[in-house]
Amino acid sequence: MEQSDPTPSQAPVTAGNRLTIDLTALSRNWQSLAARAGRAETAAAVKGNAYGIGVEPAVRALARAGCRTFFVALPDEGLRVRAAMPDATIYVLNGLATDLASVHAEATLRPVIGSSGELDEWAAYRAAGGSGNAALHVDTGMNRLGVTFAEAQELAADAGLVDRLGLSLVMSHLACADTPAHPLNASQLATMQDVKALFPGLPVSLANTAGIVLGPDYHFDLVRPGIGLYGGPFVEGMAPLETVVTAEARIVQIRDVPAGQTVGYGAAQTLARPSRIAILSTGYADGYHRGASSTDRRPGAATFLHGSVAPLVGRVSMDLMAIDVTDIPEAGRGDWVELFGPNMPVADVAAAAGTISYEFLTSLGARYARHYLGDA
Repeated sequence: MEQSDPTPSQAPVTAGNRLTIDLTALSRNWQSLAARAGRAETAAAVKGNAYGIGVEPAVRALARAGCRTFFVALPDEGLRVRAAMPDATIYVLNGLATDLASVHAEATLRPVIGSSGELDEWAAYRAAGGSGNAALHVDTGMNRLGVTFAEAQELAADAGLVDRLGLSLVMSHLACADTPAHPLNASQLATMQDVKALFPGLPVSLANTAGIVLGPDYHFDLVRPGIGLYGGPFVEGMAPLETVVTAEARIVQIRDVPAGQTVGYGAAQTLARPSRIAILSTGYADGYHRGASSTDRRPGAATFLHGSVAPLVGRVSMDLMAIDVTDIPEAGRGDWVELFGPNMPVADVAAAAGTISYEFLTSLGARYARHYLGDA
């Protein structure tokens, strides 16, 4: 087992930016959510390369914490989880891809079936001697994936359906769980309770991370947290769990720029005072969104350095961006600047870019040097 480097300052000199990923915090977040879930099994959503931190180290850390069931979006992701965790239960949320029933079954991946076409293909595969389990996705109000409630009623009338399809779970997905007072939450819960009555004895799953916080009525038999595992905020007005990902970029140059000059492409921001501007070796090619840029019309995101906040100046470009370190005299070439992490919440950075923390995390580029704290 490869031991992580606990000293990120030793990042390779060839890297312009780095990620410090705390697998111990990831495990503790899972355990905290599992405690909230009570008697329900707590799974883990590891789609999107485990929200950008790496599927394999995330799955192994979560498995050591006690997680046994994982949710991915695609069979390709499922194959990576299977290689890392041979005994895991793995569900594929995007459903049964055309002509891939045997691929799912051979790797013991369980497609989350949500349409008549998928049902027909899976049934034909099983009838021809194929094996494997699957979940049934019932749409309770999101109108994205899943059979309708009326279709679920018709399926439930077929007494042999569960055995014939090898169904091991019936599930749905909350659309507005991060807004606890939204009326759609109660509506979806009521529909899911009706779904549960249609399939007695079949485990039921509805709650994502925010759904866990909505309370025990939403937990059913299995919960499947995602963003909360990785330290992202998940309920309106509620603090996140432990920080898992810290993104940093190296200062490659510091320059003195007179008042009235502009910084970066498009001359989008004019300096109101003589300023020390630090240029960071990161940009939108690394997943730091251009929407976080600062202009004369609106302030952008900020960073954190030597105990102080350093705001962005001008536009984020492909490989570089600028921050104002005028009030941080100790800033110097080679310093590592926190783009987001314990001192600069990813949700705040994402909000400045007009997006959400999910998008920042899952967009993290391949040029980051990754350092894992805990066993990777």
